[in-house]
Amino acid sequence: MTIDLAQKKCQPCEGIGQALTSEKVAELLKETLDWQADNNGKSIFRNFLMKNFLAAVEFINAIARIAEAENHHPDIHLTGYRKLRVELSTHALDGLSENDFILAAKINQLPGKFKT
Repeated sequence: MTIDLAQKKCQPCEGIGQALTSEKVAELLKETLDWQADNNGKSIFRNFLMKNFLAAVEFINAIARIAEAENHHPDIHLTGYRKLRVELSTHALDGLSENDFILAAKINQLPGKFKT
């Protein structure tokens, strides 16, 4: 089953129920290429190797615009001037919601200057 997560809109986190089951997380990870669940299954992450520092900052700004529009905000870590790690979780649920996968899918659609 293919889900077009990038076409969906994030829902307000408060009152959306409970965190996704590990089975649902595994299903949604198949729809979000290159994202992985952390060891405790409470967040997902993706690592990006950017072309240079400026490309990394531009990509962070593009992520920030999408996150603001969706009102769902990732943790973003830039190290070694071009190594970028984006982490998503739904803090209100202390776990993952569909919102995390929607934002991951939208981030995957962003053009970026990656080191290939």
